[in-house]
Amino acid sequence: MRATNAAIQINGIPVGEGCPCFITFEAGPTHQGLESAKRLAKHAKEAGGNAIKFQVFDPMRLVADPALPFTYQVLVDAASGKMETVTEPLRDILLRRQLKLEEWRELKSYCDEIGLAFFATACFHEDVDFLVEIGCQSIKIASADVNHLPFIRYAAKTGLCIQLDTGMASIGEIELAVDAIRAEGNENIVIHHCPSGYPAHLESINLRTIPTIQRLFGCPVAFSDHSVGWDMDIAALAVGANMLEKTITEDRTTRSVEHVMSLEPQDMRRFVEVIREIEVALGNPRRVLSKEERSKRNAIRRSIHVARDLPVGHVLTEADIDYRRPGTGITPDRLSEVLSRPLAAEKIAGQRLEWDDLGK
Repeated sequence: MRATNAAIQINGIPVGEGCPCFITFEAGPTHQGLESAKRLAKHAKEAGGNAIKFQVFDPMRLVADPALPFTYQVLVDAASGKMETVTEPLRDILLRRQLKLEEWRELKSYCDEIGLAFFATACFHEDVDFLVEIGCQSIKIASADVNHLPFIRYAAKTGLCIQLDTGMASIGEIELAVDAIRAEGNENIVIHHCPSGYPAHLESINLRTIPTIQRLFGCPVAFSDHSVGWDMDIAALAVGANMLEKTITEDRTTRSVEHVMSLEPQDMRRFVEVIREIEVALGNPRRVLSKEERSKRNAIRRSIHVARDLPVGHVLTEADIDYRRPGTGITPDRLSEVLSRPLAAEKIAGQRLEWDDLGK
């Protein structure tokens, strides 16, 4: 077990404890080709995201069974939220998001031009080599490959930040994968808490797992959100997520996997604004009052005043005391230091009592 959630750097941006939440927009499953991918990257940049993520792999090689089914939901009507369950071959789904190598190069160059970090999921050694070649800033390991230790070790050798998706992995499987990365001398690790489902069901999200993973592995932890909207992202941030990964689309009603739970361009900027606002509101774990707060506090608190006219030498009792705002004089919690002491000066009813007014 590692005691701290050590910060790392991705594309020159610190990620980890005490750092602003790193926001990644996922467009890998939702783009409709190169031009669509570029548009989504542009939206991600304009919204204030730190990075955009895609998926680079060969579907024909990855999926051996062309009929292997995959079930997900699509949005039929945006106004009512009506959904429909769809099942189709996984290979067909993956083929829709495949780009040629030269298209990936062009997309990476475009992200460089607009100043947006480019991440990608890889599935084979050749994918890793290609991503290194084009200057990918971070490689993600899919949750399906969390036990593919030979591949994880190969990716780790690049020295790039490895983002480990955990999906339905056990803590033991995560430990083996993290150990494999560290065995290659790579400490640049982000562990993703990624609930299953397209979209995810509330009972499967388990956000309290995020601080558990942080304590166990000492790594920054991301929340890969598979839910509709951004409520779960706010909650993940509140329990300590260091990175958020949210899928984006040009149209949520697109009949393909993951569009239903994605953000459309008109919502992306507000999503980032909300996350930044929540970060400010979360503040500091230490209870430290600002000068402004101390001033406001004194304005509404009370000071000890005298309740009636009192002569010099009068020995103060509780019957002589009143409490009035502001709290810039002797505070009520110090009453015991006031009682039974003689007055060194005459006091008029309603006057604030000062330490100089008290004899010994």
